[in-house]
Amino acid sequence: MIHAPKAPSALDADAAAAYLAQAEKDCWQVPDLPAGTKPRPINKVGIIGAGTMGGGIAMNFANQGIPVTIVEAKPEALERGLGVVRRNYENSARRGRFPMEEVEKRMACLTGTLEFEALADCDLVIEAVFEDMGLKQKIFADLDRVCKPGAVLASNTSYLDVDQIASATNRPEDVIGMHFFSPANVMKLLEIVRGAKSAPDVVATALDVGRRIEKVAVVVGVCFGFVGNRMLFPRQDQANALIMEGAMPWDVDRVLREFGFRMGPFQMSDLAGLDIGWNAETSKGESLRDVLCEAGRRGQKTGKGYYDYDQDRTPQPSPEVEKLIRDFAAKLGRKTRSFKDDEILARLLYPMINEGAKILDEGIALRASDIDVVWVHGFRWPANTGGPMYYADQVGLAAIVESLEAMAADFPALAPAARLKALAAKDGRFTG
Repeated sequence: MIHAPKAPSALDADAAAAYLAQAEKDCWQVPDLPAGTKPRPINKVGIIGAGTMGGGIAMNFANQGIPVTIVEAKPEALERGLGVVRRNYENSARRGRFPMEEVEKRMACLTGTLEFEALADCDLVIEAVFEDMGLKQKIFADLDRVCKPGAVLASNTSYLDVDQIASATNRPEDVIGMHFFSPANVMKLLEIVRGAKSAPDVVATALDVGRRIEKVAVVVGVCFGFVGNRMLFPRQDQANALIMEGAMPWDVDRVLREFGFRMGPFQMSDLAGLDIGWNAETSKGESLRDVLCEAGRRGQKTGKGYYDYDQDRTPQPSPEVEKLIRDFAAKLGRKTRSFKDDEILARLLYPMINEGAKILDEGIALRASDIDVVWVHGFRWPANTGGPMYYADQVGLAAIVESLEAMAADFPALAPAARLKALAAKDGRFTG
């Protein structure tokens, strides 16, 4: 039996707020960091990549008056990236967030260059290129060659193995993950990914940097996707499964919005672009994404993806997409049915909670409240529910275990995690 999730309105929002306030203090405490560990001094920062992420990261440091050297491979990419940063600052000044003269003050902190060797005197270098292990390892091998002894070498990877990245250097103790969330100049979370050989003072440095640039920092371990993205994957799997079983993308998105998320997974896909990683020449209609992209439905940028968009990019349910989905499901021999909102929500949320329990079992997160901080500040989980693990306690772990056991009949990977089952058996809780 799948138990209905609790509506946010049924929860004590004041209690959730108090819980999160404490969680945001606790996340800075790393129990196994030796007492008295001092951070390394960070007076100059290097950033590799002037794209959306690199530029946003740079703004965090320029906002605090910290000099930043931004390295790009091509002059047009560097010019474009710095131009976007300037426009962001000018827009903020027009909105009255700071005086217009502050724009030039902050831009003066940023130096763009095509010369990798310009990073030689940086105390911290953050790599912010796209997610390709070979490319990242090459960059870190170059950093090993160029950077001064004691420089902290950080990757902004969102899911790749930080230990594998560090192995490209002769100083893995200086390497750490510093995963910013997009837009990096707005989102508060900094996921600090501690590698197997990351030195204690490097972890302390990343935490200190997080404070200086006014982020909420959470230390996590190495695994595919770390905490945030790892928990996102099972939700996306279930969202994709639901639309093959009869729900429509706008049904799934609406249910999550009504729960309190700003956007559902299919709106997010349209915003990012359905054709990321898709190749028109090799596409054979083997997935729903192939079918949509082949039909020219590649997201907001083409005016149609899972949704149809008007000139203001307002999403509208698409009859064409509904037919494409139903035809594709029929081709796969899938039986479809109607869904109630409660079942959709349970299918999306409970697998995330289960993955959170596995993350705790594996020691990837130090505490359940850290997972909640990651999701509230990195993915905008509705704060009035306290985060996924706190919310699970309010629903009741026994009900979630029973629901996951029912789901596991069709999706074996959703079998309840050992920690979740153990806590449920003794009427326990993830959080205090």
